Amino acid sequence: MIKPIKTEEQYEEALERVYHLLQTEPQPQTEKGDELELLVTLIESYEAIYYPMSASDPVAYLKNKMAQNGLKQIDLIPFIGDKAMVSKVLNKKRELTLSMIKRLSKGLNIPATRLIGH
Repeated sequence: MIKPIKTEEQYEEALERVYHLLQTEPQPQTEKGDELELLVTLIESYEAIYYPMSASDPVAYLKNKMAQNGLKQIDLIPFIGDKAMVSKVLNKKRELTLSMIKRLSKGLNIPATRLIGH
């Protein structure tokens, strides 16, 4: 049974469960897929309170989303460009362009506003 995350211990347990679910590659609209979606939502809510990130750091936000979704740099190639460009963006040697932001937002279901630096 999924419950709200109220302690650091519950947070760690939820992260472990997400990791386990990602290893099984659950499909959307299945029991495991729904569980994964709910856990990620609860984790994001907990992190927003206890681990707030600066809204002005789109790369930190992107890296956090990658970690939550079990994504690797190679998974960003369709949205950012080749392997070298992904590396430059994640190492803050190159800023996200508007077209990259649009593709990331649509492809990874990320609010575009979180990818625009202030």
